[in-house]
Amino acid sequence: MVLRDLGAKVVEGDLNDKASVEAALKGAYGAFLVTNFWDHFSKEKEVCQGKVVADVAKSQGLKHVVYSGLENVKRLTNGKLEVLHFDRKGEVEEYFWSIGVPMTSVRVAAYFENFLGPLKPVKASDGDYYTLEEFVGKAVGLSAEVLTIQQDADVLSKSLGKEVRDAKITPEAYEKLEFPGAKEMADMCRFYQMKPDRDIKLTHRLNPQVKSFSQFISENQAALKSS
Repeated sequence: MVLRDLGAKVVEGDLNDKASVEAALKGAYGAFLVTNFWDHFSKEKEVCQGKVVADVAKSQGLKHVVYSGLENVKRLTNGKLEVLHFDRKGEVEEYFWSIGVPMTSVRVAAYFENFLGPLKPVKASDGDYYTLEEFVGKAVGLSAEVLTIQQDADVLSKSLGKEVRDAKITPEAYEKLEFPGAKEMADMCRFYQMKPDRDIKLTHRLNPQVKSFSQFISENQAALKSS
């Protein structure tokens, strides 16, 4: 059921157009915001989009903004790691709070849906198996569960009836792969090895119906078996 069916008024807004954001949020109590770095691969644009919403929320007096944020990895690691799609959301978090907008940043872990796309198991060239790569004023880290890559592979193997293995690729080797964002994704893995806060108990308290990885895979077998 879509929001319109529940009685919501749907309006169009463009995060690159401040006037349209002002029109969309006019009279609103609060807002939910997510910015998508992968739409444009521009760190400047993602920060700009977030700041536009923050400025409009401030000027229009919104009571609460929920932002899909992430840590500023570059700042937290004193420049040792740089994960652009994390860092810029971290900058936006900081901006919201610096101008006094009542904002909750919700930091979620990797989406299970990634296993239907960029993390989809790939058939190995040397055999018949598959490999697998890798509240107001507060930030809350959410995750349905914590699994290792080997545990992910075990769930996929059991559910799909195909052997799925952990490719055991290191961040050092991964960042040398020839695709845009390889270095950033390697640094993201290094950051997750630092065990950032992701509160599983809080996640389940907020959403008792949250799905486990095995449930998600079971419900999406058809999409995964197409590989």
